[in-house]
Amino acid sequence: MEDMERIYQDHAQTVYKFLFAQTRDADLAEELTQETFYQAVRSIGRFDGSCKMSVWLCQIAKHLWYQHLRRHRREVPAEEGVFEIPLPSAEEESLSNQGKMELLRRIHDLPDPTREVVYLRAFGGLSFREIGAVLGRSESWARVTFYRGKERLRGGLEHE
Repeated sequence: MEDMERIYQDHAQTVYKFLFAQTRDADLAEELTQETFYQAVRSIGRFDGSCKMSVWLCQIAKHLWYQHLRRHRREVPAEEGVFEIPLPSAEEESLSNQGKMELLRRIHDLPDPTREVVYLRAFGGLSFREIGAVLGRSESWARVTFYRGKERLRGGLEHE
């Protein structure tokens, strides 16, 4: 049981950020995060180590999110993936609080796949390989999606 506590400490923030990017609801993201770890405890024997623990947990979280959507008769998002845009630290540091709020608003306004990739990369700290695995796509797809989203954000910020 001590091992599961360590896994929770190491990965709860990543799972929560992933779910928050999907749900845009802090309470629901927290609830689904707890359910994710409950399901992980129940099925830890099926974890074969073929992917990182964080990827496995985010896959569980994604399935729980889809179950939630089906139960509430909402449309399940397309599996095409979500775009993620990591912010270079120099840019991030130079932005004022107002600039950061504008950037977050712009990220939120990105198309669904792009927004998810940006959130996973910038706020979840996932690698492109992990993002691809979580979203059922390739590492290259995650890189291209992120790049396109970042260019879209840069273009929007430069024109203001």
